[in-house]
Amino acid sequence: MCSKCYTQCSRCYSPGQRLTAPTHRPRETVIAKDPQRRAAWTEVATDYVLEHGLIGLSLRPLAAELGTSDRMLLYHFGSKDELVADVLRTSNDRGVAQIDALAPSTDLRAAVGDLWAAVQSEPADRCTRIYVEASALGLFGREPYASVVRRANALWTAALVGHLTRSGVTGPLAKRAAELIDAAFMGFQLDLPLDVDPDARARSVADLADAVAALA
Repeated sequence: MCSKCYTQCSRCYSPGQRLTAPTHRPRETVIAKDPQRRAAWTEVATDYVLEHGLIGLSLRPLAAELGTSDRMLLYHFGSKDELVADVLRTSNDRGVAQIDALAPSTDLRAAVGDLWAAVQSEPADRCTRIYVEASALGLFGREPYASVVRRANALWTAALVGHLTRSGVTGPLAKRAAELIDAAFMGFQLDLPLDVDPDARARSVADLADAVAALA
């Protein structure tokens, strides 16, 4: 009888063979990585980061928010970088969904104002701020962030083009206008924390709308 498992264990010896120490080891209990758990945690982690910011993010308070440990987070995500990359991806997807849900604008000039109002409202406002924070941290030049950001930029631009197309802007003009709008909006977002004159910002948005409309 096997001295380890107390059964007639064929892996340890054959009938008639002299009893020796077992050659197999007991299996350790390993928690399988669960994609559904990772996806659920990513949604909650995104809520947490949108509330508290990305700069200075620590795994322990985040894990406490999720009701788990930092070790379990690292086990399921692989690394803190992978977790943050998932958060950035989810945050961008939420912002894109908000743009996709916008009603068509009356014309190209009005579309600029409507899009600016959208990116300043929740959740797009916080999603954009997280993108800016990630850029400030210098994350975009390395993986896994580089791939995530390329995908995010493509989806965001497509969402802007989609809104312009639904608003009657067709062909290459929609892509050209979307790229100009995106670049200007990013500059506006970077300056927002320093804004002391909301009227000046409103004039800048109006000037952008005139410039974009002039492309037609």
